[in-house]
Amino acid sequence: MQSAAAASALYSILPSTVLGANEKVNLACIGIGNQGGIIARALHATGLANIVALCDVDLGSKHTAKLEEMFPSVPKFKDFEKMFDKMSGKIDAVSVGTPDHSHFPICMRAMTEGKHVYVEKPLAHTFQEVELMMAAEKKYRLACQMGNQGHSGGNFFQFKSWTEAGIIKDVTHVDAFMNRPRRWHPWGDLDSFESQPVPETLDWDKWLATANYRPYSDKLHPGNWRSWYEFGDGAFGDWGPHILDTIHRFLDLGLPEKVEAVKLAGHKENIFPLSSTIKFDFPERGKGLPAMDITWYDGIDNFPPRPKQLEEKRRLETCGKIVYSKDLTFKGGTHGDTLRIIPEAKMKEMRKDLPRVTGRHSNHHENFLMAVKGMEKTRSPFSVAGPLTQVFLLGVIAQRLNTKFTFDRKTKQITDNKTANQLLIGPPPRKGWDQYYKL
Repeated sequence: MQSAAAASALYSILPSTVLGANEKVNLACIGIGNQGGIIARALHATGLANIVALCDVDLGSKHTAKLEEMFPSVPKFKDFEKMFDKMSGKIDAVSVGTPDHSHFPICMRAMTEGKHVYVEKPLAHTFQEVELMMAAEKKYRLACQMGNQGHSGGNFFQFKSWTEAGIIKDVTHVDAFMNRPRRWHPWGDLDSFESQPVPETLDWDKWLATANYRPYSDKLHPGNWRSWYEFGDGAFGDWGPHILDTIHRFLDLGLPEKVEAVKLAGHKENIFPLSSTIKFDFPERGKGLPAMDITWYDGIDNFPPRPKQLEEKRRLETCGKIVYSKDLTFKGGTHGDTLRIIPEAKMKEMRKDLPRVTGRHSNHHENFLMAVKGMEKTRSPFSVAGPLTQVFLLGVIAQRLNTKFTFDRKTKQITDNKTANQLLIGPPPRKGWDQYYKL
């Protein structure tokens, strides 16, 4: 924590490249399978970027084949460090679509070389890593964007305008929920895994990144890493940034003062629970914002209370939120889905008083690339996405330990649970990776 605080006080430097308005951004894509490939294609589709390098620890696999075929003549690397060593001067920005535990070292290497960063959610894997990434963004004065794409969608502009107009005010409680099946649900009593031969295409050591050595298993790669505390952040990391982003930002929540695991089904040492109910308490904030709490529900059989304002024939989605204020109740979904006032009759009654958002706005990927070019500011910079991510990481600690704790918002320490407080930093990085924790 001290290194992050010190870094924020250091001088700032300009990025290694400053682009003209008509120039395309030279983009290196790190992590090009599955979601990483979706990001790379979306950034390329804007017409604002040249793809100049592809990097993935599993190049030559079926997961990376689509991007490799799209850009056959682009230099390709399995090792992001070797990519920067060879090509740093030809890169303006990077996209990072790798497992949660490896976001941090890749982003830190990119930022220290003056590269703008688009990284998938959640921002990083530990509370401390987020602190360091926010400090690096500030120090190097870069355009950075977390990939909670809905933060450039309809819900962003609606929530902002409804808050500014006083439609959304005096919020006292939110129910947030993600009730879709997760990868670990069919595993039953599994709490460990047997080693398997490493696929020929995979650089397993580089995949592990900062984490301690573990033998390869398909219960980790591809995709299953999200199921394990050591590598992923469960349903919180996957869906929290899409469901609670505007609530966190426009209600100025910051960090909670209390976190409690209210209910856990199938609690295990290494794997996320089958279902979780986690409660966050936030104090009164400035501008007359009252104390409020958020209750998070995940699991296929763990639903929030049905709001009495919701008509009998209407259903709750499998992902979304119910926002309770002193006077009104709002129902929303995930990503860019807009809110509805419930019951519907109340929405119709207030229709003429509701602000309307018109005109075209850049999508999340356009917004990032235009920010790199100096034409816009990113909507989900690390200074915004960082505290949002830290809320979920505190929730993960409560899940992992099946506990409750008090969090000091000023010192950023857990004051009544030593084990939980240690998890803010997590285990020391593997030898050879500690350099990224020194700004």
